[in-house]
Amino acid sequence: MTEDLNNKKKKEALRVLKFVMFSASAGIIEIGVFTLMEVATDFPYWPCYLTALICSVLWNFTMNRHFTFQSANNVPVAMMKVAAYYCVFTPVTTIGGNYLAETLGWNDYLVTGMNMACNIVTEFLYQRFFVFGKTIDTNRRAHKIEEKKKAQEGE
Repeated sequence: MTEDLNNKKKKEALRVLKFVMFSASAGIIEIGVFTLMEVATDFPYWPCYLTALICSVLWNFTMNRHFTFQSANNVPVAMMKVAAYYCVFTPVTTIGGNYLAETLGWNDYLVTGMNMACNIVTEFLYQRFFVFGKTIDTNRRAHKIEEKKKAQEGE
């Protein structure tokens, strides 16, 4: 029983680590697109942020669905659930971020970084327990890993 609990804890810790790593890569994409838009256009904060956010969300969803949560659930349903999260997160961070950057004069990158930090925590919890909660470790990749593990235990 204790060994099973330890294995579950290790598996969940690895899941968190994967999520953080893919989110970091999405953050690099977000900052890259944001910087490109800031440098190459005269747009105010919000369209730069929104474009960068959309690019990072698409990357993050795809990678985390396949590798972190290893979910075989219905992709359109999962995307709609993630879209629902962003229907709340995006207006709050876009309007709030624009207020902080344009009205209060806060540094654009500081505001974007704060939004990204808030996003990583809330999105992990949302995806872990709502989007993929019942379908974690159900894709082919997860089944192959489980088969390999059982084969090694049988040796």
